Amino acid sequence: MASAPRRVSLFITCFNDTLFPATGQAVVRLLERLGVAVDFPLEQTCCGQMHFNTGYARETIPLVRRFARAFADSEMVVSPSASCVGMVRDFYPEVAELSGDASLRQAVADIRPRVVELTELLVDRMKLEDVGAFFPHRVTYHPTCHSLRVLKVDDKPQRLLRAVGGLELLELPEAKECCGFGGTFAIKNADTSIAMLSDKIRTILDTGAEICVAADNSCLMHIGGGLSRQRAGVRTMHIAEVLAHTEARR
Repeated sequence: MASAPRRVSLFITCFNDTLFPATGQAVVRLLERLGVAVDFPLEQTCCGQMHFNTGYARETIPLVRRFARAFADSEMVVSPSASCVGMVRDFYPEVAELSGDASLRQAVADIRPRVVELTELLVDRMKLEDVGAFFPHRVTYHPTCHSLRVLKVDDKPQRLLRAVGGLELLELPEAKECCGFGGTFAIKNADTSIAMLSDKIRTILDTGAEICVAADNSCLMHIGGGLSRQRAGVRTMHIAEVLAHTEARR
């Protein structure tokens, strides 16, 4: 715990800021409960992932500049989005190189090691698994593609969930299969996306879980929409909201 950060900057991402503000609020509650001060640089905006993934790499350059400027003085940057953290850590160097700007390349090199996803912060940097949460529900966990294949967070989210008081973690069959969202993939390849989502929903329902949890609200939006349309009686929650829940232990 001696090396744990005393202060972090929250990178909320445009997706969460616009559609899922409760996730950012949960991150702040959780970290402050653990003794970590959280600040919120107001200059932050989109990380540029949507632009970059759809072929507009040069249009991403101003967003990379803005991110590096907004978080330049941050001791550590935490985000409740494996997808956006993956963009910063894996693809910002490519965008900086494309810019031809040596100062941007240096700024990206400086900021990348300080940007972490929430479960990485808790398990790797703070050496925690039990964060004092209590959540008496049957839960299954969907490991999103970016958390698995880009950040390689492995089982950190599951370790955190297993330590939550009252929570029953149910194994998700075929867990590593994509839910079919993939950002603009779901729009450009709607039929394939829906077929993949149908498979994912089937496995979620097979668990008997009340709640499907993940570390990316983009995937949860996709999954939650499918569950809602089927009136399946299963809801979705970001892992930050589960870990922030502190009903008195019984």
